[in-house]
Amino acid sequence: MPPIVLRPGASPSSSTTAAASCPSGAATHGLALMLDTKRKQVLVWDPVTFDQHLLALPPLPQFVAKDSLTNGAVLRPAGVVHFQVVLVLEGNDEELRTGVLACIYSSETGVWGNLMSTPLPSTSCLSCMPALLVGDSFYWTLIGKFAGILEFDLERQSLAVIQVPVDMPEHASEFTVMRAEGGGLGFLFVSEGDLTAQLWKWKKECDGVASWELARTVELDKLLSLNSEVVRDCMIIVGFAECNNVVFLWTLLGVFMVEIESLQFKKLPQAHNMCCKPFESVYAAGI
Repeated sequence: MPPIVLRPGASPSSSTTAAASCPSGAATHGLALMLDTKRKQVLVWDPVTFDQHLLALPPLPQFVAKDSLTNGAVLRPAGVVHFQVVLVLEGNDEELRTGVLACIYSSETGVWGNLMSTPLPSTSCLSCMPALLVGDSFYWTLIGKFAGILEFDLERQSLAVIQVPVDMPEHASEFTVMRAEGGGLGFLFVSEGDLTAQLWKWKKECDGVASWELARTVELDKLLSLNSEVVRDCMIIVGFAECNNVVFLWTLLGVFMVEIESLQFKKLPQAHNMCCKPFESVYAAGI
């Protein structure tokens, strides 16, 4: 059960590196979440204090396969001892059809809450990318012919699906949820056809109606000094770091770490594994 992302909480300074691993969960606020569906367990681990909490998975309906694609997130606000775990997984039955279920655990009560569900198009599924926490909601990327975003509202304890812009180019094949510039929900879309990256922002009007707005377009081949003829159709998002809003892009020329707002980038040492998981560490300035 490899750790996914370690994101310690409030700190004077932070740094981001990359590690190779395929996700089975997610993490935030200084806690790592590891999922083991075969043993039906969830491990919450504090890498600073080495505290471990082993949780049994909640009872699941029979229509949820043992090897069902699972994701999740862990939340512990600054200054709070107790934590919450959100588990999301796919299911399929006559009523739900293809859909996703979610359940939340509280260390304060020591029990899992009731299962919630929302239907999904049959052409969509959960991605293995970690969750993004914005406000009171977690967001996961949905991939497939229907590209969208799964929202879990912690306050309302409800599930919803947000569809990405319908005018997205047909050759779009890579996107991930990210924090938008200035805050709020956003997503990054990489077009392999013309090697551009589009950062979209979920904007709510005063009347409560929300819609997507294109915030920025970046020409990646020029930014990264890439040979477009070599890397065209070979650019993949392989990870992102939530706290620093950094995305990791795999190309035939290597993996690049790009800070979205400043557009600063760094080419990482060559790795054989295409699946990068960010590790955001914390250190005290001057030490």
